[in-house]
Amino acid sequence: MPIHDIVLTSGTSDITIPQLGLGVWRVPDGEVDSTVLTALEAGYRHVDTAKAYGNESGVGRALDKTDVPRDEIFVTTKVWPTEFGPQETVESFNASVDRLGLETLDLFLLHWPFPQQDRFVVAWQALQALRDAGRVRAIGVCNFHRDHLQRLFDETGEWPAINQIELHPYLQQREMVEFNAEHGIVTEAWSPLASGQQVLDDPAIGAIASRLGATPAQVILAWHLAQGFVVLPKSVTPSRIAENLAAAEVTLTPADLAEIAALDRGFRTGPNPDEYHG
Repeated sequence: MPIHDIVLTSGTSDITIPQLGLGVWRVPDGEVDSTVLTALEAGYRHVDTAKAYGNESGVGRALDKTDVPRDEIFVTTKVWPTEFGPQETVESFNASVDRLGLETLDLFLLHWPFPQQDRFVVAWQALQALRDAGRVRAIGVCNFHRDHLQRLFDETGEWPAINQIELHPYLQQREMVEFNAEHGIVTEAWSPLASGQQVLDDPAIGAIASRLGATPAQVILAWHLAQGFVVLPKSVTPSRIAENLAAAEVTLTPADLAEIAALDRGFRTGPNPDEYHG
């Protein structure tokens, strides 16, 4: 089944990222290789991990085992804020690509801004240097708010290619999404189904799913895709992995999209980036 690509602009280059990828947060290293292999066999071509997830080595084992050519798989990882710094960020990158078994990374992200630490600008400059040296194809951030993004641009002259934020029907972050779009920053959704069952059990989502012959998860993922977000559902269950991928075949009507838009309630399942410092 086709998965559309989104264009990322990083520096002077444009690259493509598969719009629907596999998230591996909280998947143990000993299990993540089989999960990634299952996803690749199902048709995924985008895997999102992080140093903080503790499973980069397992993702690397899957990349080594798969028959899918390396240049067809888009791999993202992230640097944790305690390793922000001119040399520290480079060392973190080197350790991550070693664990992944890669020479060149597709996307490298700052994981959180930790504004109280006041190190994200110098870390961003380290990412720019890695990108300009050809070590990584594109660079971006996670969980950055408008003031964090504006400061990066004001001090370095470059917007991130992508901003990965918590995003789901109960937390739609419209102002953040609009700010990203205005500055050529692609919005990427983590926790796209939210944690727990609240959003999946929402009656409006259930009614749309029943009418379309889809699952609630597929309806929510189709909502993300329809708005041009890159989306990272996580599952270790083979049937759910395939089910999530099939969301690319679900078409929502304008009335469906409007009904889901009305569900926003500012409900976070993760921390507020302005306050979070580990």
